Amino acid sequence: MRIAGRPRGAGRPDDRTITVYNPYTEKILGTVPKATLDEVREAFAIAHGFQPRLTRYERAAVLNRAAVIISQRLDQVAQLISAESGLCIKDALYEAGRVSDVLAFGASEVLKDDGQIFSCDLTPHGKKRRVYTQRSPLLGVICAITPFNHPMNQVAHKVVPSIATNNRMVLKPSEKVPFSAILFADILYEAGLPPEMLSVITGDPREIADELITNELVDLVTFTGGVAIGKYIASKAGYRRMVLELGGNDPIIVMEDADLDEASTLAVQGSYKNSGQRCTAVKRMLVHEAVADRFVDQVVEKTRAWKYGDPADPGNDMGTVIDEAAAMFFERRVNEAIAQGARLLEGNRRRGALYSPTVLDQVTPDMLVAREETFGPVSPIIRFKDIDQAIAISNGTAYGLSSAVCTNRMDYITRFINELQVGSVNVREVPGYRLELTPFGGIKDSGLGYKEGVQEAMKSFTNLKTYSLPWL
Repeated sequence: MRIAGRPRGAGRPDDRTITVYNPYTEKILGTVPKATLDEVREAFAIAHGFQPRLTRYERAAVLNRAAVIISQRLDQVAQLISAESGLCIKDALYEAGRVSDVLAFGASEVLKDDGQIFSCDLTPHGKKRRVYTQRSPLLGVICAITPFNHPMNQVAHKVVPSIATNNRMVLKPSEKVPFSAILFADILYEAGLPPEMLSVITGDPREIADELITNELVDLVTFTGGVAIGKYIASKAGYRRMVLELGGNDPIIVMEDADLDEASTLAVQGSYKNSGQRCTAVKRMLVHEAVADRFVDQVVEKTRAWKYGDPADPGNDMGTVIDEAAAMFFERRVNEAIAQGARLLEGNRRRGALYSPTVLDQVTPDMLVAREETFGPVSPIIRFKDIDQAIAISNGTAYGLSSAVCTNRMDYITRFINELQVGSVNVREVPGYRLELTPFGGIKDSGLGYKEGVQEAMKSFTNLKTYSLPWL
């Protein structure tokens, strides 16, 4: 087992450990070591020195066994996710199920050969030959860096495609939620994964981040997190591949013909699930002025019915945000919007890391609460007069990840799909809807256009080789 950062359990922290707290109870969950630069380099050296030889069958077997283990331990996995992230147990159970899905999809994709065959006698200049393609693992090591908001599923989306393609990975999870990543690695080892194919590094990013992205043995950096860090990685990584899945400022756009009960339900769910801490959460509610008053009334009513509090209480729909500092940030941003003319209709109550679902009306696109990503349970409502203005407002931020549109008119739907500057458009569904298999990712400040999702990540994690043979 090669983890450069084993949990040491609850105890007295020292200057070479990171203490992990439960955001709700504020009690210590445990500590993990701060990896040194030498330990990071050693992890890359161990990974690079190992040459995986797992067959497709063997890789699929490891992933399938891990999926079964997760399914059998859903409660244990969910309780850990909830304890270190503050997510309510409902959301944590959902995440654990998604992790099992990622593993199952990975196992299925391993068994497919996506090579292509091209006949060459297609033009007068061709020959009687055939060109073939096949995918091979990277020559170097993959470095993966994951955020706090989906403590295990974000990890699974990096690790599973790496295993499926016979690569080696060094993973650095968020120092705020390291235990879910470590448990996931342990489950994979239990399922038969050679430990050299996956190392987990825990440490202070201020000390080890540059080594993680510039180590000479790294072929590819895959990062999910904030825009500023993503751009820093891009500036430092040099001549190596990067897959950057960054922030979002996703709208739900409600047209005048929308089913308002459906639209308001999607808006509330999209805003508050996962405590609003998703890159694909509803960050802006854009509503046609003809139906705005009725839509707002329903959003407020459904927000008030959204139960929040102790994450361990199965009756709650929402737990805390990641820490008190984040909750204080949301409070300040909402207060700033109110000072600029927005109307607070519900929420903006804080106790420690617990921040209530919050609805703001009469928001304008230039307010920070709408222009920048507010990574929490805040619902800014912006009114528009027609589809041209809706598209302009939606496209008027630096982000371009996902979107939701509520309408039944095909002319509207066609324009939204063609004109919204985003990676995904979901009709009559939340912006974050997807399968773990399907392509996912954004443009502009949301990413470089490379997609994640099991299939696309497997492509990113391989080299495509072309060869030709005589064809008689």
